[in-house]
Amino acid sequence: VPRNYDPALHPFEVAREYVRALNATKLERVFAKPFLSSLDGHRDGVNCMAKHPKSLSTVLSGACDGEVKIWNLTKRQCVRTIQAHEGFVRGMCARFCGTSFFTVGDDKTVKQWKMESPEYGEEEEPIHTILGKTVYTGIDHHWKEPVFATCGHQVDIWDEQRTSPKCSLTWGFDSISSVKFNPIETYLLGSCASDRNIVLYDMRKSTPLKKVILNMRTNTLCWNPMEAFIFTAANEDYNLYTFDMRFLESPVMVHMDHVSAVLDVDYSPTGKEFVSASFDKSIRIFPVDKGHSREVYHTKRMQHVITVKWTSDNKYILCGSDEMNIRLWKANASEKLGVLAPRERAAMNYNQKLKEKFQFHPQIRRIAQHRHLPKSIYCQIKEQRIMREARRRKELNRRKHSKPGSVPFVSERKKHIVAVVK
Repeated sequence: VPRNYDPALHPFEVAREYVRALNATKLERVFAKPFLSSLDGHRDGVNCMAKHPKSLSTVLSGACDGEVKIWNLTKRQCVRTIQAHEGFVRGMCARFCGTSFFTVGDDKTVKQWKMESPEYGEEEEPIHTILGKTVYTGIDHHWKEPVFATCGHQVDIWDEQRTSPKCSLTWGFDSISSVKFNPIETYLLGSCASDRNIVLYDMRKSTPLKKVILNMRTNTLCWNPMEAFIFTAANEDYNLYTFDMRFLESPVMVHMDHVSAVLDVDYSPTGKEFVSASFDKSIRIFPVDKGHSREVYHTKRMQHVITVKWTSDNKYILCGSDEMNIRLWKANASEKLGVLAPRERAAMNYNQKLKEKFQFHPQIRRIAQHRHLPKSIYCQIKEQRIMREARRRKELNRRKHSKPGSVPFVSERKKHIVAVVK
């Protein structure tokens, strides 16, 4: 369309666009209905989940009573139930080709199962069962080779054809809660131990690379699927830390918004955002480069959220919680699902650009950022703000009444790091 951009001809263009941006922002909040459905069927809390590498509509979940369910997300129903373990299902992962999956449990076993249901009259039995010496707390599969890693008393690297680990990696003597393979540099692993360490390993060497010790324990970590060296750790001190594994002295970003321990974290396939699950009964979506969340999801019935996954098409988020439910959310709360007419899509893109243009205007920013929180979270946020302010005031007073230079300035990023060991 030929247009004359002379501002004298369109004196009210900015004012008109501002009003449109304001309306678009208000409508976005009106249409923000992120909750889609809940998948119920488990008889105990959902402890872990895994995505199918090839099928978007398939997701696996493991519960605290040893039961594993396979769900069809398009029909929103359970297609198969397996009584996999005695006690908790501690971890699960799918093989990179999608033909089978692995589970570990409190009964010291690693089991490999077929992805498709057994034939009529066939028994529901694992393909392989490995009996270990100690309880395994987590498992992850290599992204390209028939190799998987388990963690517990130590990190074990297994070949699928063998019943004993091909190498065991230890550093310190403590239980390791989770282990994750890097999706890009596939021979790298990261693990979190309960002695507050995050340890990095290289599969090609039989020794660990380096570790970083934090103030409090890290529950799990997740690698960025787009940037090879970046990972985010979910910590007990209510924060998430994004590290670059080459410079572990200080995190790239500290993400602070939760008011209780962060239990799980998962990246979006674009690598631009991640979702975190917390003990405070909510899940939050953080941009990788921002310290505060852009979105918080909660329902009245949702209890402590133990596990969370971002689907591979970047559209949905799944979270599993204490009260036996798996909930399905939209990743973008006000997104319209279904087929869009071309004019509708053009209008949405135009509104999106307007919101970006005016995003720092106080009125628009206030509307876009406002979220209604449960009373418990709201009160805890207020309480923590007071505590943070008190700590800051105490430090200022100490600095004021000390010899100049004796109380050093420590940045927020370096405060939580105890040491880096290589």
